[in-house]
Amino acid sequence: MATPATWVFWALLSAVFAALTAIFAKLGVQGVDSDLATLLRTVVVLVALSALIALTGKWSNPFALPRRALLFLLLSGLATGASWLCYFRALQLGDAALVAPVDKLSVVLVAVFAVIFLGERPAPRDWAGIAMICTGALLLVLRR
Repeated sequence: MATPATWVFWALLSAVFAALTAIFAKLGVQGVDSDLATLLRTVVVLVALSALIALTGKWSNPFALPRRALLFLLLSGLATGASWLCYFRALQLGDAALVAPVDKLSVVLVAVFAVIFLGERPAPRDWAGIAMICTGALLLVLRR
């Protein structure tokens, strides 16, 4: 298992790139259909990751993976695509500074789903932080 310092580093880096994603996407969807913008973004991700996998020698036959892994990766891909479509549509219609935090209600849902489906048990301190995220997102939505 990775040390906390390792996963925290990658999680923070993910947050930085997610923030840049919102800003770049908001600028990119101006005057462009949000579904087309999502497709173009997906193509960029596909090409970039393909190059990374090829250059690092990490390619292996995906059909050799266990069926269960393939099923859940497929479902994850479908959920990602649906999320991106909705996110780009929201960015086209709303302010990035409001859309992105509301999108992060996914953090709250991940915690709830992790308890239900994965048997995880966040500590009370963890739930307090999760509740703050939920409260912050709700304040943004209900302020109007």
